Amino acid sequence: MTGGPATRLTLVVAVAENGVIGRGDELPWHISGDLKRFRAITWGKPILMGRRTFQSIGRPLPGRTSIVITRDAGFAAPEGVLVVASLEAALESGAAEAARLGVDEMAVVGGAQIYAQAIARAQLLRLTQVHARPEGDVHFPPFDLAEWRETYREGPIKGEKDEYAFSFIDYERA
Repeated sequence: MTGGPATRLTLVVAVAENGVIGRGDELPWHISGDLKRFRAITWGKPILMGRRTFQSIGRPLPGRTSIVITRDAGFAAPEGVLVVASLEAALESGAAEAARLGVDEMAVVGGAQIYAQAIARAQLLRLTQVHARPEGDVHFPPFDLAEWRETYREGPIKGEKDEYAFSFIDYERA
């Protein structure tokens, strides 16, 4: 990532109180407010994700460049989706795409393995704390909160279309 301003790496995730982020290939909740925030944070930026996360979404998200990380050489992505074999390749592609788009940020949006690989390199963590303990088999990796400084908090919030109450919490690497 050379030649011009550095591209910030942001992790965007909704995490339940028990660390759950998924159940199978789905979110274990429906929270309209989180989906709106996700769209606002990621709009116009490269989004990096694992193949299973991409397949669970089912399509490229409009207004964003999807970069899918997979070791499956036979994975056929739709037109416009960049496919790479490693996080390192995704970071290089994401930085180039961010420069092309004129933005200074790319976002990791899942899943657990990609979050685990990327968290040590991230500058921002934009977390939706789901105030519930749903069943799930996909968890956000443990991380040391002492390495982060809270910069924003809103909530708890619970709209009429939200299954659970939630809070938005942003962290910046300390």
